[in-house]
Amino acid sequence: MKLYNSLSRSIETFEPINPECVTLYTCGPTVYNFAHIGNLRTYIHEDILEKSLTALGFPVKRVMNITDVGHLESDADDGEDKMLKGALRENKTVWQIAEQYTEAFFEDCKRLNIQKPGIVAKATDQIEDYIAFIQTLETKGFTYFVNGNVYFDISKFPEYTKLSKMNLDDLKIAHREGVEQDTFKKNPQDFVLWFTKSKFDNQAMKWDSPWGIGYPGWHIECSVIALKFLGEQIDIHCGGVDHILVHHTNEIAQTESYTGKSWVNYWWHAEFLQDNTGKMSKSKGEFLTVSLLASKGYNPLAYRYYVLNSHYRKQLAFSYDNLDMAVTAYDKLKKRCLAYKQSDLSPLTEVASGYQNKFLGALADDLNTANAITVLYDVLKSTDATASDKLQLILSFDRVLSLDLLKDAAVVIDADLTEQVEKLIAQRTEAKSGKDFAKADALREAIKSLGVTIKDTPQGTTWSHE
Repeated sequence: MKLYNSLSRSIETFEPINPECVTLYTCGPTVYNFAHIGNLRTYIHEDILEKSLTALGFPVKRVMNITDVGHLESDADDGEDKMLKGALRENKTVWQIAEQYTEAFFEDCKRLNIQKPGIVAKATDQIEDYIAFIQTLETKGFTYFVNGNVYFDISKFPEYTKLSKMNLDDLKIAHREGVEQDTFKKNPQDFVLWFTKSKFDNQAMKWDSPWGIGYPGWHIECSVIALKFLGEQIDIHCGGVDHILVHHTNEIAQTESYTGKSWVNYWWHAEFLQDNTGKMSKSKGEFLTVSLLASKGYNPLAYRYYVLNSHYRKQLAFSYDNLDMAVTAYDKLKKRCLAYKQSDLSPLTEVASGYQNKFLGALADDLNTANAITVLYDVLKSTDATASDKLQLILSFDRVLSLDLLKDAAVVIDADLTEQVEKLIAQRTEAKSGKDFAKADALREAIKSLGVTIKDTPQGTTWSHE
């Protein structure tokens, strides 16, 4: 597999630290509002990354943080406290806001068929770990304490710009105009590890610490959560391109200072979704969410299809006209796939194996999902592949694409469905008896595509509709 590494600015052959368990960290949401579809574009591509690794034979251990702790809005430790902003907007506590929008985020992920990471860690559950992390940095001489806050001193980390490749003088103006500069910093890029004093007197989330009652800086949570659940060195760290200049740069500085080791082998970043005013955000124009699209009659998976027809490293222009074209194409694709849903299954031919290799090859080529979808179209129009080949390839491809290509809008349990399921179960039982386990697995997937769950028992195979 080849992936673009933001650290080297080049496409590299992926070589995991341990092939038996790829370690993958993905920056999670700040849960003060709904995620907009630009945020979710990144999560869709990260989902494809995880599923592609799995399809290519790399088991994955994925961790995601949930930023449910109040912190300042910008990477520069300034701006507004997002959690408090959400609480004031809705007349709720910050804890209620965090719970509400964490649930909303994963509901959006479910509607987009984004697989939930194996480990999801809330920032507020790691306070003692942050304190211990900061104390180690303090002992090693990487911090200073002034005006009630603990700062990381970037002058102590010579490789501070190795990810961003930026001149420090250029970084000084990389923040919004009209924001007060923190005059207590030794260097403009020094960042806060622990606040006891900030511009907010009514900070809602506070904890006791050796430096006084306060709260952690934003950058620290990803470092500590990744170390806690994935170890001192990891394979891949993901996020949006807007994280490169400051957030991920600061993560590297504090983590490698803490461990004394190189931390991440592959830095993976997804590009922006653009609207007609530029980068999509929550603060301008129509706030585009999955729920809003659904309220306008759009299937969330049509948006997923729209996203997968672009490369994760290229900006994608959003418009309703473009989405309408994606809806038309997605609906036609799904209709063509459903035509093979009831095909009888037989062993895959060499032709099918060739298409399987092409599909995996597209994924292995820096996650070229547009080419992977093209392979699916090639399968559907093939005159050499059998109906059984096509059904099994659709099932296989859709484990990665996750477009519900064989799922009807509504499935009614009737005599026809019962007859079809019983027939497939009988074929699977026969395949297992003949030790044709590949065919048995394919039949299980075919049954699953009908919205049916099967269970093998000593008395035989039972099934139920999901």
